[in-house]
Amino acid sequence: MKGTGDTHSAGAAGDRAAPDDAPGTAVELPDYAERVLGVAELIPSGRVMTYGDVAEWLKDEEHPQGPAPGGPRQVGRAMALYGGAVPWWRVVRADGVLLPGSELRALAHYRDEGTPLKGAPAASEGHIPRIDMRQARWDGGDGA
Repeated sequence: MKGTGDTHSAGAAGDRAAPDDAPGTAVELPDYAERVLGVAELIPSGRVMTYGDVAEWLKDEEHPQGPAPGGPRQVGRAMALYGGAVPWWRVVRADGVLLPGSELRALAHYRDEGTPLKGAPAASEGHIPRIDMRQARWDGGDGA
């Protein structure tokens, strides 16, 4: 899988190409980032996985007996740098809070896909809902 390097169509707020890449050129992804993006592409519409879920998926898939190649922070970094070409909104925080800086874009995707949401408390800034993690979380099984 290759990223486009096109920062104008990037998904999450932190998506960007390597600084020396011209827009629209292919970017060679690090192996771990490519695997992270591959998992993001498997998540069904209307479902989500946490950064930790993705890290565990990769650990179980590639290193069942040894140390994981990365954790939730490494997954988040890969998504921030290269996630614009995949459904980035399906890889989320464990508490269901929407990605800061991309809340409205993510919310539009969630509503379009029918992702289960919880209403935001009136005291929360902007009254942005959260993802209902009990209903929306995908465990990687066949049943979406």
